[in-house]
Amino acid sequence: MRRVFQLLALLILAVPAAAQQFPTKPINMIVVFAPGGATDVLARIAADHMTRTLGQRVLVENVTGAGGTIGGARGAQAAPAGHTLTVGSIGSHSAAPTIYANSIKYNPLELEPVGVIGGTPLYLLVRNDFPAKTYAEFAAYVKANPGKVSNGHAGVGSTNHLAYLLLAHLTGLNFNSVAYRGEGPALADLVAGHIDSGGFFAPAAVPQLQTGKARALLIAQTERATVTPDIPTSKQAGVDQFLLTGWAAVFAPKGTPKPVVAKLSDALKAAVADPAVRKRIEELGALPSTAETVTPDYLARMLKSDIERWAVVIKAAGVTEPAN
Repeated sequence: MRRVFQLLALLILAVPAAAQQFPTKPINMIVVFAPGGATDVLARIAADHMTRTLGQRVLVENVTGAGGTIGGARGAQAAPAGHTLTVGSIGSHSAAPTIYANSIKYNPLELEPVGVIGGTPLYLLVRNDFPAKTYAEFAAYVKANPGKVSNGHAGVGSTNHLAYLLLAHLTGLNFNSVAYRGEGPALADLVAGHIDSGGFFAPAAVPQLQTGKARALLIAQTERATVTPDIPTSKQAGVDQFLLTGWAAVFAPKGTPKPVVAKLSDALKAAVADPAVRKRIEELGALPSTAETVTPDYLARMLKSDIERWAVVIKAAGVTEPAN
């Protein structure tokens, strides 16, 4: 019996020791969408700073497809040692349990939340030569041409797709939905004039607006953004219920030791507290997390609330998978 207690004591002591040594190799940070989108941009900013804090490289890997659930599954099924993380969004971790209820291979609520990198306000964009100059003109044009105005997004279940569903749900507008493997490719096609419109998040949208490569009809917030002061809010544009701010957040696989999660969370907290990092995020029109919103507890609460909220919109839109 004494021998058993000695072994248990050694196992208990081993976890804190492992956490002290962590990380022992580079960390793979899976981003569930293609390069160039909001989730990817914020992940790379966080990874750069966390590399310096943790003393090991944090390498971003884009694993795309199925509204972010392919990358989400890869991250969730990784060894729970802290060396593989996932950066997800509302789409991949809040909407996916409802849209992909029959095929999703992970339960977001069972993951170990590390923290929120930041919030991402949504812009409704159109290609530069689109005939409508205001949201009112845009809505009138879509109504006059039902099913003909294309709306690009990052794939079924992505946060951009949820923006499309929300706008259609609130207004009754009928678009031609065009799915891509990420926000970056969708936005590239809008800039090139291959699609008409789309809801795109600040880190991806703002650089295109600042260089005049696309036009925004509104920002889906209650206040105008400092970086785009000329863009009206949803209410000012005439569709006041169309409000959506996305997020990018870091998760570890279920069972990752608490001390390891705490060390990762501390590294993320240090990143979003750094004035230089905050400036980079704010210049993209995004909202860096605060000391309160960066925490694992906040992410866990927000995730549960988001899953419940979006289930209502998704089921009303009828975009869930058919039963097997």
